Order: sequence, then C-alpha cells, then structure tokens
Amino acid sequence: MYLNPRIVGSGERTLVLSHGYGGSQAIWDMVLPHLARRNKVLLFDWDFSSAPDAGEEGYTFSRFADELVALMDEMKLSGAVYVGHSMAGMVGCIASVKRPDLFAHLVLVGASPRYLNSEDYEGGFDQSHIEAMLGSIAADFRGWAEGFVPLAVGSADPSAVEQLARSFFAMDPRAAHGVARMIFLSDQRGALDDVAAPCTLVHVSRDFAAPPCVGRYMQARMLAARCAAAAMVTIDSVGHFPQLVAPDEMLGILDRVLGDVGRVAEEMMSSEVRYM
Repeated sequence: MYLNPRIVGSGERTLVLSHGYGGSQAIWDMVLPHLARRNKVLLFDWDFSSAPDAGEEGYTFSRFADELVALMDEMKLSGAVYVGHSMAGMVGCIASVKRPDLFAHLVLVGASPRYLNSEDYEGGFDQSHIEAMLGSIAADFRGWAEGFVPLAVGSADPSAVEQLARSFFAMDPRAAHGVARMIFLSDQRGALDDVAAPCTLVHVSRDFAAPPCVGRYMQARMLAARCAAAAMVTIDSVGHFPQLVAPDEMLGILDRVLGDVGRVAEEMMSSEVRYM
C-alpha cells in the first residue's frame, strides 16, 4: 500500500488530514503550517493512480476505510482527530466504526452520505445529472475535469484552481471513473447510525456538491442513533474546498476542536454555527 505518508510537526495531539476525490495532500498546504505548530499531523495521498485488480467495482468506501485503518496502525497512531474532506468524510466514519480506538473526534468537511436526490432526501443531484457526469468522465476525463475543477473550487483565484487541477489531472481516467461511480451512486446513509465518535460537520453555504442541508441531515441522523455529540458549522463561502478558499475560517474551526476535543461538539450540537 503506497500512500506517500508523512508526519509534520509535533505535539501531544495527533491530527490526520485526509483529502477527497481528485485531491492530494497538497490541498492542505494553506492550513498545514499553523496546524503543525502544536500538533503532530499525518498527511497522505489516496491511490487514484490506477484501477484495482477487481476493476472499477473494486472501489468501495469500506476498502478505503480499511486502507486508512492500516495506515494509522502502520504509523502507530491512535486517539487522533481526523479531518476528512468530501469522500474522505464517510471513509472516516466507516473506519471509526471498525476501529473506534483510532479516532477521538471526526471533522467532516463537505462530507455526504448520498449525493442523489430522492423523495425523502436532498443530496444535491438528480439521477440525470449524475448519469451525464459519469458519462463525461468516461468519455473525456480531462475535458470534464477542466470544467469541473473551477466550479468545485468556487474561486476566481487562479492559484487555487491550478493547485487542484494538478492533482485531478494526475488521476488515471479509469480510476477517476471508478471512484466517481463509488461516490455518486452509493448510499452510505445507514453507516451514520453506527458512528459513535464525536463529530464536527463543516459545510460551505454555497457548495453545490454537499449543500448545508446534507450536513443537517447527517447531524440529525447521527444524534438520533449512537453519536453523543455532532456539531455543525457553516462557512459563508462558495465551493467545495474551504481549506483552499477560506483557510482562516477553516483554521478557526479546527483550533476550537483541537483546543477542547472533549467539549466542543457538546457545546455546539444543538445549533448551527455560521462563520462569515
């Protein structure tokens, strides 16, 4: 398993930064220097470079969760604050159920258990939209990514767009299609019922991929099941990558979580906090 792991900084608290679809550990560059001053920070890259031997169907959230658990065991980490962006949010949820000793707190940034709308659920995408997107990825991945990346970043800052584009274009097109199918066609809502670790859900107010309504659904479902504390924070910004376009707001949230892991979610879980 080659995930290019590295540990930066030092401190009593361990922080795991986990990127989402099309990203790399470089998406944390704007928040890493601050976080590494007082924390031991693990960064790594999910393997999007090649399709698994089992083909596209071999990509599953459970498989990625197993890889995360194996990596944390290899790095001898436990009781960590896990920050999972986008697809990595649900990966962290599933991994925390498999190995609760590894996770003290889950920070789920733009996470979603299901992207497809239904009569009783608003995920952000209709079936026709997802089918068209997957068709575009299969037919011309680079052409699709050239249009998708600026939309996902949601910022006119060319440096942020270029940074994300580099990691997107490094993906193997077969892997890109397989992982996209896993993300956009799966339904992981049931996994929320088993999450016991305290959580902080971070959503961007104008995120087309994981709108705040998804976070409110996740919060309500987790609190109704096993999770004793699930906070939600909304950043007033645009796009799916707050660590790139709203790093100060993102750091404010993480500083509060890291400052008091045992109490922060309980203080916030009854209301939604907004960061302007």
